[in-house]
Amino acid sequence: MLEITADMEAIINQAILSFVATVNEDGTPNLSPKASLTVRNGVLYFADIASPRTIFNLKRNPAVEINVVDIFQRRGYRFTGRALILPAEDDESLMIANWVRATNGPEYPVDHVVKIETSAITPLLSPAYIFAKPPPSLEEIRSTYYQKYGVDPIVP
Repeated sequence: MLEITADMEAIINQAILSFVATVNEDGTPNLSPKASLTVRNGVLYFADIASPRTIFNLKRNPAVEINVVDIFQRRGYRFTGRALILPAEDDESLMIANWVRATNGPEYPVDHVVKIETSAITPLLSPAYIFAKPPPSLEEIRSTYYQKYGVDPIVP
């Protein structure tokens, strides 16, 4: 299992929304948005809050790919691997379920917690980094996309 780096964890935290791809019975892709992707001790997890199709697919075929991109930085990561659906009483499962409820409220159901055994991690980079001459800095990219989305950055 490949470990998640600090930069990967930062992108996951900043992006908030990720997309989990599984394989349907007929071989077609199933893409499910997740705001519960998180990293604990260098490992990826997500909670099943309302994703019965994702869990059904993973029980049959544990192959999974997760994409997460920070829309303002225009970069992110593709995580490929094998999903493990943890037992509800498992310490890791309880840790993630408690985090989801602490973050979103006690009414949030956590039907399952999924741990990802990553086998490949690939950076995702906008063509803006590759084709612009000279290549823009991260701050220039951020500024451009804050403007495009009409967002004022939060300044600490």
